[in-house]
Amino acid sequence: MAAPSAAADVDGDAAAALRSLVLVGLMGAGKSSVGRRLATRLGFDFIDADTEIEKAAGATIPEIFAEHGEAAFRDGERKVIARLLDQPRIVLATGGGAFMNGETRARIRERSHSIWIKASLDVLVKRCARRSNRPLLANGDLRSTLDRLMRERYPVYAEAEFTVTSLDGPHEAVVEEILQVLPEAYRQAAHVADDGRIGPIE
Repeated sequence: MAAPSAAADVDGDAAAALRSLVLVGLMGAGKSSVGRRLATRLGFDFIDADTEIEKAAGATIPEIFAEHGEAAFRDGERKVIARLLDQPRIVLATGGGAFMNGETRARIRERSHSIWIKASLDVLVKRCARRSNRPLLANGDLRSTLDRLMRERYPVYAEAEFTVTSLDGPHEAVVEEILQVLPEAYRQAAHVADDGRIGPIE
């Protein structure tokens, strides 16, 4: 759990502007890895939506897909994300399909800043090839499936408030890019945490 937010040392109106941050993008974009690092920089709590969905369901995501289907998973995903967004000052990594739901997009806009972590097809293929637990990639050619998902989802991801690019490099570079596009209050909070006055507790 994080220590008291770095916002405690950010003055007045700037501290009040520190909304939660929601990361969106395709599987393999690095949302969880970037999100953990970003939360640490800010003194926020990090939450992975997929992990919370599995806790709520008492089953893994592949099991939910296999036993109940994608529609049931998406309904549970919507409900869990709505609940999570009631928490203040979190960095929330969402699953690749979460932002496709109009109700979820509206709630994210209302409660947080949304950030699309955009990655090229080559980067996504390289990263997803390392993992075998993604239901939507279980059948068919990995590259063609990701290409189809990009064409379907990227126009919707573009509705996010901010967009950053994830290249085939360290996730810390994406964190720095996010801090640069966010309002100044977030850079102040990161500076406070970096100085060691406030930061996450291991």
